[in-house]
Amino acid sequence: MKLMKLFRRRSIHMNIAIAFSCLIVCTTAILTFSSYRLSSNAVTSSSIQKTSQLVQQVKLNIQTYIGNMESIASLVISSRDLMRYVEATQAERDADESMKRGASQYLRSVVESREDIASILYVNKDGDFVSDQSHAVMKSRSEWMQQDWYRLALVSSQEVVSPSHVQHIFEDQYRWVVSISRKLPASGRSQEGVLLVDLNYNVINDLCRQIELGQRGYVFIVSPSGDLVYHPQQQLIHSELKSEQMQTVLDMESGSIKLGKADESKIYTVATTSFGWKIVAVTYPDELIENKHQMQTSAVLWGVICLIVALTLSIILSYALTKPLKNLEMHMKKAERGNFDIRVDIEGTHEIGKLARTFNLMISRIKELMNQIVEEQEMKRRSELKALQSQIQPHFLYNTLDSIIWMAESGKVDDVVEMTTALSRLLRLSINKGEELVPVSVELDHILSYLTIQSRRYRRKFTYSIDVDEHILDAPILKLVMQPIVENAIYHGIKPKPDQGHIQINGWKENDSIVLTITDDGEGMDPEKLRTILMDKPRASGGSGVGVANVNQRIQLYFGHDYGLHYESEREEGTVVTLRIPFIQVEVKGNEEIGQMDAG
Repeated sequence: MKLMKLFRRRSIHMNIAIAFSCLIVCTTAILTFSSYRLSSNAVTSSSIQKTSQLVQQVKLNIQTYIGNMESIASLVISSRDLMRYVEATQAERDADESMKRGASQYLRSVVESREDIASILYVNKDGDFVSDQSHAVMKSRSEWMQQDWYRLALVSSQEVVSPSHVQHIFEDQYRWVVSISRKLPASGRSQEGVLLVDLNYNVINDLCRQIELGQRGYVFIVSPSGDLVYHPQQQLIHSELKSEQMQTVLDMESGSIKLGKADESKIYTVATTSFGWKIVAVTYPDELIENKHQMQTSAVLWGVICLIVALTLSIILSYALTKPLKNLEMHMKKAERGNFDIRVDIEGTHEIGKLARTFNLMISRIKELMNQIVEEQEMKRRSELKALQSQIQPHFLYNTLDSIIWMAESGKVDDVVEMTTALSRLLRLSINKGEELVPVSVELDHILSYLTIQSRRYRRKFTYSIDVDEHILDAPILKLVMQPIVENAIYHGIKPKPDQGHIQINGWKENDSIVLTITDDGEGMDPEKLRTILMDKPRASGGSGVGVANVNQRIQLYFGHDYGLHYESEREEGTVVTLRIPFIQVEVKGNEEIGQMDAG
């Protein structure tokens, strides 16, 4: 809801730009992240594949090395000197010491010819042994018979490859070796024995250390039993300061797996040798991508460039889309200010073009209706004026004629002549060829005739006086605008007054206007009636039939809202009505009179 309110408060251009921008930002972010992830995954996959190849190579190297050692063990077993010692009985060995010395020399020659062999030893169940070290002192029989190389060889039908360990067969010797042991079955005269070949641990160490797997990656080897054959941090493993996922590694035959939390995750790549050793390469995901920082920078850089270009295009596109709407909005504001002579250029046949076409039709229709209304109002105004001109209330006419008859019966011939003359002039001025504008002097003659008749009818009820500047007598004024005001002054101001009243009519030019005031000293009006006097409402009976509100509307309709009537009144003090119209300079050309506004 808040988002919808936010969009409602902004312009359509801004809304489109924001919508495009949000869509572009989201799309660019997704594409940038996706491209980075795809690139990262591709590089990671390639690195893991490369690591797998390295592990396979280490596996082959170790298998080849162990295979060579097994071949050497087989060669040793098949040698004449050693077999002569192995097949001899105990008595023969005791009788011929050269037999053991010859076997020892042969074993020593093999060890000296290979740097990767630490020692070779043959021992049987009786404890008789022969070694490449002729002067070495072997430990007690109970100690070495419990060691894995001996115990496992007796129960196995093939060579036994032991994990790396410290060999302690001989007194004062503690070598770090990997042992290959093989059972030699008993012959007709000899006891069952075991041939032991100790491999120099440094060979395996060198094979594994030459593998580079980033700054922290490494390779380790584990036996089927879970014992470490090789580990670059073997001491830390034994002291439990470092650990590996041994069980997971032992459960895997080959392949790669990612283990650990995000910041401490490792990728274990496993390969299994033919004799059961697990060759394990440990790599760190963040190091597999050597140019990870460059990839991130490149992805972000291209994302920002694409974002800037897309945002620029979105702003241009939103402007192009909303330009016709802006143009239409501008024309609507002109129409709102009253300018209906405008037309919107129709561009294309899309929805905005249809909207512009509809707007043009609407403006044309509104202008047509407004002209029609103006014409109807003008016709109504003229009809009202004609009705006013032709309308003299029968009651007023009957009373005037009754007054004339009464005067005639009373022998007041002069009064009869005066009143008849005034009524004749009143009727003639009301008709006046149907013209709408008359000189101020003609309107004053009409008011004078009306006041003459009314003063005769209401003898001694009111007096009147007229004082108008002669410079405005020829200026045009709307016909019959003063009679309703004077009529109100007589019927509603002076007639209810017990004393005699007075009506004063004054007129003068003020700047570019004509000001006429009708002042009476009658009853006056209360504030509420004064406030509503110029409101359009039904006319009470007994008047002329055209109220002062209608007079005010006629003046404003003809001359504008700067002109019209203004009332000032107080109870028991009287009323002052100010009539203001523009001063129109009259130019006479031949027999025609032309009215022109005075340029002030």
